Amino acid sequence: MTTYYYKARDQQAKSLEGTMVADSQNAVAVKLKQMGYIPVAIEVTGGDSGLNQVVFSFRPISFSDLNLFTRQLYTLQRAGLPILASLNALSAQAVNQAFKDIIEKMRRDIEGGATLSLSMEKHPSVFNALYTNMIRTGEVSGRMVEILERLTTLGEHEEKIRRRMQSALRYPLIVVTAIVIAFCVLITVVLPKYAQLYSQFNTVLPLPTRILLGIHTVVSQFWWLMLLAAAGLIVFLRNLLKTERGTWLWDSLRLKLPVLGPLFLKLHLSRFCRVTGLMMKSGVPILQILDLAEKSAGNAPVAKAVNSIKLSVNEGKGMLEPMKASRLFPPVVIQMVAVGEDTGKVDELLVHVADYYDSDIDYTLANLVTLIEPILIVVLGTAILFMALGIFLPMWNLMDVFKK
Repeated sequence: MTTYYYKARDQQAKSLEGTMVADSQNAVAVKLKQMGYIPVAIEVTGGDSGLNQVVFSFRPISFSDLNLFTRQLYTLQRAGLPILASLNALSAQAVNQAFKDIIEKMRRDIEGGATLSLSMEKHPSVFNALYTNMIRTGEVSGRMVEILERLTTLGEHEEKIRRRMQSALRYPLIVVTAIVIAFCVLITVVLPKYAQLYSQFNTVLPLPTRILLGIHTVVSQFWWLMLLAAAGLIVFLRNLLKTERGTWLWDSLRLKLPVLGPLFLKLHLSRFCRVTGLMMKSGVPILQILDLAEKSAGNAPVAKAVNSIKLSVNEGKGMLEPMKASRLFPPVVIQMVAVGEDTGKVDELLVHVADYYDSDIDYTLANLVTLIEPILIVVLGTAILFMALGIFLPMWNLMDVFKK
């Protein structure tokens, strides 16, 4: 069996690319046509029988893998294939061995009488509560194709946002990493050589140099203690984040960060509005939607706000008042929800709110480097100045000693 890279398009001319394990290029083309795709290009990937294949096959299941699975399942269901035949096709072309095993387990469960949603619930690390409950809604209502289309839209949108976040944060992370590496090299390699030189002269070293030498002494003599302390801190924080109080503190802190805090809040609120609006359009009961939105909020303060909205809706009071009380939703969102409740078009307006947030998020991400750059310049300049003074001030002092 060989791994092939393919490019294809569907009936709406939307492009798709991926990999598939098959006996030949012709077999790949046949499978793509069975799935409702038109093959554009098929070629052998490099290193299909070596280390690359092994690593690629056993890598963890990523969010991109789930999105590809959802889109392909949607395409197969739209083409009218039975669910078992769809899973067989998806299993045959899965390159990720872990995902392939899960699909096979799902297929066996369905053959044993389970529904698709029940088979997915056995794998919560891949299919979360929102995903499985939307699949269950599609099974009950007979609108599986529509639900899969909604899931595809949600997944691809979230993946796009994640990639933009990673791209925007890449430059600041590279700069910070470079500063840390330079400081470590200075402390462990450069400074000890200068320390030997300075010790030969009976002169008082400048404060920056004494600080750097002190850090070098602590690192060289107590590195094992620092490692133990770091490991203990990591264990403590991990255990703390598993508690309700710790999760609340961390999530609240994230929302209060300069520059990034408002961006995180917009991301969470956009997700809430889009999920709620699309599920309402799919006919899911509002209380079930809010329950799922609370569980998939991804932030404790946002989840608490959604819980308040759910309780208010359950009491017949609507969404507006708890949204105001939470102080998380900006006035424009509250006004649009108010209009939606008056006109009976809450679902449409929530999707519009999500689109509004997305445009705002795109603008923020595009300008994130510009917003962070002044902070990076100050931090980088201060660090370089401090390290330079620590190295060169004693040399200047020694030159004065020699002159005397």
